[in-house]
Amino acid sequence: MGSCSPPPISHLLLPTNNNIKNKTPLISKQPFIIVSSLRRRRIQRRQVLLLSVPLISLASTSCCWGASVFDPLTEAERAASNEVTRRVEEAVDLLEKGRDFQAKGDYVQALQCFTQVVTEYKDFALSEYARVGRALTLYEVGDKNQAIAEMEDVSISLKGSPEVHAALAAALYSDKHAPLLAENQFTIATLLDPKYSDLGYVKDTKHWPPSLVRSLEDFITLS
Repeated sequence: MGSCSPPPISHLLLPTNNNIKNKTPLISKQPFIIVSSLRRRRIQRRQVLLLSVPLISLASTSCCWGASVFDPLTEAERAASNEVTRRVEEAVDLLEKGRDFQAKGDYVQALQCFTQVVTEYKDFALSEYARVGRALTLYEVGDKNQAIAEMEDVSISLKGSPEVHAALAAALYSDKHAPLLAENQFTIATLLDPKYSDLGYVKDTKHWPPSLVRSLEDFITLS
């Protein structure tokens, strides 16, 4: 019979350190998986809480802001502002009434409205436009010399208003017999607004009084 080799006896040997290191139990990863999932849940919960904090603080801040609004005006300043607003509204109302009376041909009432604006609200810039209306209506129902004097004054203080320059040109030509001065004023007026060379425009749109329309017609036709 042939030689017979002895059976392996490695399974009978005690476990060594190398054998223990090479064999990793399967259940060793399970606690790590459980712990990591718990940590993720805690982190997500903390993120939710952190995100909710600014919203709560913002809401409380807006409520406090709405409760106390800073007002830079004192009671005296607010009263003065309201008084100025009231006076401006009154002046505008009188100016519009004067223009309405002028458009209807009631030059006496128009003159009264324009005069009231000029005398009672002269601290407002719109009183200069009331002076233009006053000069035009005064030319029709009052003293033409005084009307021309006011036109000359307003042509300086309200320089650049084509209406007052055109009206002054007509009055200077017809009443003062000053064609050169009238030509200068009319040149300024038509450069600013060429429509003032149209008699229909000053009559139907600007509602000039009849006497001033005739004076402008005399100047344009050189009659």
